[in-house]
Amino acid sequence: MSEGGSVQRLGPGFRWPGGARVGVIFNIAYEGWSEGQVPGIGPMGNPLKPGFFDANAASWGLYGPTRGIWRALETAARHGIRTSVMTNGVLAETWPDTVRAIHRGGHEVIAHSYGMDVIPVYLDESGQRENIRRTTGLIADLTGTAPTGWISPRGTGSAIHARLLAEAGYGHHGDCNDDDLPYLLREGEREIVAIPLTMDVNDLPSAIRYGNNARAMLEQFVDAFAAMRERETRPVMLDVTIHTHVYGRPAGHWVFDEIMRQVKAADDVWVGTREDAAQALRASRAALTDSGL
Repeated sequence: MSEGGSVQRLGPGFRWPGGARVGVIFNIAYEGWSEGQVPGIGPMGNPLKPGFFDANAASWGLYGPTRGIWRALETAARHGIRTSVMTNGVLAETWPDTVRAIHRGGHEVIAHSYGMDVIPVYLDESGQRENIRRTTGLIADLTGTAPTGWISPRGTGSAIHARLLAEAGYGHHGDCNDDDLPYLLREGEREIVAIPLTMDVNDLPSAIRYGNNARAMLEQFVDAFAAMRERETRPVMLDVTIHTHVYGRPAGHWVFDEIMRQVKAADDVWVGTREDAAQALRASRAALTDSGL
């Protein structure tokens, strides 16, 4: 979403590194909330009356740093897959060992706002700038590397947020859903790659919003993956996303493991991080057009 940037999209001639037409990105949503804040809804599915602290939802969310992130990192290491880990700045303050482990494991640390309750569209311009500065600094101070990618809570930036991210030195963001591929967004003299965060294979809406069991997410992946490889003719990208407090748990995590196994077995598919995807676009500028057709 942008207030006035120009867009260039990838045409049908684009290919992922190695010549692959289909690309897969594994995302891990590692989420935390500001002090005194909790997830808006917990595993029971019914929010409390306004003004009451939801201890159930708070405890549910804390599973992520306690157990879920470690299980997800172990699975990714076993398959030799580098993931993109959406990480809130508050977690660098409260669970620093986990954020260091993500970085040491070779994964991409994606800035995910200070907390899940800090959503850019609710902030004025100065508030958005401060949130970017604060989140970036917390992660960079801990890992020694400033994040190059950003995804806002619920993928919701603001009309000016992409410009502010570009001005802050970010190379890509995921606050969009309007393409099958990354595209280039120019904001004045700066540019930033927009990488859609596709929701087709995502544990939170599948399990929490729609009440599906874990096998339903696997079936969704299998069908989408087959369609992309066998029916589509144009280049496409598929996100596979889990949250550490949702399918970081054993009852659902086996699906993430199985999807990784199936993707690794496919020799016609590219697998990389969101930063890798941004770099692939920049290396393929000749494939960019004003329409993407």
